[in-house]
Amino acid sequence: MPPLILLEDFDGDFSQYMEAVYAIFKRDFVDSKPNWEGKRFALKKYPMEFGKEHTFYHITHEGDEEENRKPDLRRMERIAFPRVMIDHVSHPILKVWQNIRGDKHNILILHEEEKYLIVLRNHGDYVLLWTAYYIEYSNRMRRLVKEYEEFIKSKDRT
Repeated sequence: MPPLILLEDFDGDFSQYMEAVYAIFKRDFVDSKPNWEGKRFALKKYPMEFGKEHTFYHITHEGDEEENRKPDLRRMERIAFPRVMIDHVSHPILKVWQNIRGDKHNILILHEEEKYLIVLRNHGDYVLLWTAYYIEYSNRMRRLVKEYEEFIKSKDRT
């Protein structure tokens, strides 16, 4: 995995840090796109937040209320993780499965050791980078691993 991008490396200058984090996101998802099973890879562009794509805002901020999300350093530090994990999705260390939430079909990519999860939305002819985040709580990790194991068991039966 790539090294963490730390605020302290920017002498605590948050605006400079935010721009450096965005530059990595832009390189990985705006200037180039991952390949996902031959489907178009997309981002949620609008509503733009601080002049940046909404997906960037979503994967670097946390909170239940979309309009009141706060910067999350754990998410920002790991901004280089999503592209590497997507590009190496078949690596055996990654757990990859699908779930349905309401009418949304998701693809989940979990790096258990790094405590990092990526959620892609499957829209049929394209996939959307929905979110990605550091998993702080062990009970959340247990639920994700259990969901993955149940998915694998159900695939084995069909």
